[in-house]
Amino acid sequence: MEIKVLVVDDEIDFLETIVKRLEKKGLHTVGVTSGEDALIKIKEKYYDVILLDIKMPGGMDGLDALKEIKSRQPLAEVILLTGHGTVESSVEGMRLGAFDYVLKPAKFEELCEKIAQAYMKKSDQDNKIRKANIQQLLRFPGRVFDQE
Repeated sequence: MEIKVLVVDDEIDFLETIVKRLEKKGLHTVGVTSGEDALIKIKEKYYDVILLDIKMPGGMDGLDALKEIKSRQPLAEVILLTGHGTVESSVEGMRLGAFDYVLKPAKFEELCEKIAQAYMKKSDQDNKIRKANIQQLLRFPGRVFDQE
């Protein structure tokens, strides 16, 4: 199964480099430069892991984008990208549902490890939901056909 990653960062050089390197690792990766663009992308497609810069110019910073992302795709795991001065914001992001945060400049292998961990957590959640749905189907088989 291919891991789908969305990278959201206003630093074009960083964004392009991360997208290319993740693609080389075999991850289906898309990059955008703003929180607003991220929301457009998640309407079009479901992403397993989202790398989200906290500090971005414009009307929507990373924490605002995080709130919207989690309300629209609650099982997507979000890893926050932060500078040294915004660790407090990262902690707030964790409270809002982010999986974890990585300090920039991030070591690429550390970032890949976080993505793998986030994907495993998301996969575990997906499996739990599937099992619960199967259990409900087995307990109440007629409900599948009775509801309209």
